Amino acid sequence: MQGLARYVFQSENTFCSGDHISWHSPLDNSESRIQHMLLTEDPQMQPVLTPFGTVSFLQIVGVCTEELQAAQQWNGQGILELMRGVRLAGGPWLITDMRRGETIFDIDPHLQQERVDQGIETEGSNLSGVSAKCVWDDLSRPPEDEEDSRSICIGSQPRRLSEKDTEQIRETLRKGLEFNTKAALPPISSQRPSHDRPQSRKDSLESESSAAIVPHELVRTRQLESVHLKFNQESGTLLPLCLRGRLLHGRHFTYKSINGDTAITFVSTGVEGAFATEEHPYAAHGPWLQILLTEEFVEQMLGDLHELNTREETKLPKEYSWPEKKLKISVLPDSVFDNPLQ
Repeated sequence: MQGLARYVFQSENTFCSGDHISWHSPLDNSESRIQHMLLTEDPQMQPVLTPFGTVSFLQIVGVCTEELQAAQQWNGQGILELMRGVRLAGGPWLITDMRRGETIFDIDPHLQQERVDQGIETEGSNLSGVSAKCVWDDLSRPPEDEEDSRSICIGSQPRRLSEKDTEQIRETLRKGLEFNTKAALPPISSQRPSHDRPQSRKDSLESESSAAIVPHELVRTRQLESVHLKFNQESGTLLPLCLRGRLLHGRHFTYKSINGDTAITFVSTGVEGAFATEEHPYAAHGPWLQILLTEEFVEQMLGDLHELNTREETKLPKEYSWPEKKLKISVLPDSVFDNPLQ
């Protein structure tokens, strides 16, 4: 719990009921299969109204890897509801038993196909984005110099997002958790120079939420002809979820790099407010890349990326390329991201 507290204070993100936490280690340092967490409203501790707002209490529910993956592909609340109906998996009070050796799908095999798969097909996924090991490169042309922001490469000094862009990405992730009839990205809005005084770099580009001057390349949106996306294996296995559970349902999905300010947002043609368009499907705002995919291309990619759906370890590196779309995706070992200069 100390680790979760540090994450909240350092990232300024908050946890909500239905969120999932990939921990990748037994929660009690044993050899238990319970290695991840889902969050839900505490059934006993009711919200408390204080002078500073409402305080809500969340319960941590330990889950197995297969249950976490199902929550990612569908939604956390749905999996929690299934667990409430399985006594050995927690029952009505969702009590975590670290000795549990079977998943809810081992106990009741029908749950995967009849509830989870059907839920994904009809509702899609409410996971709008993840923190990930990822980078992107602009393959349109090589960077002219070290300060050229058209290439966000492993091993290079990461570009900084402005406060406004950072908040827009956070809002993107928050919006994805809501079941709206039409998904929307917050619009990019830069300050216009005042006509009442001489135009200056600071006056026209200063962030509304910070006194710092925003670099010019973070304000100008650039259309790219060809891009190369790079993910580690865990992030790569979420690509089918992104395509099937989000884009085919008219939504968006964001990968936010844990190693810098790089962000990659996939958007469908039904998403409003995106700066990527069908005419220019690859567009960047500083280190934030948006990729617009048509439904036809999403279906094609799902077929080509089918091996990422398997739970078996994939031999890395893996490369996927769509020359006619000028798009390339690589799934690389963690070491490439952890030790970029080696």
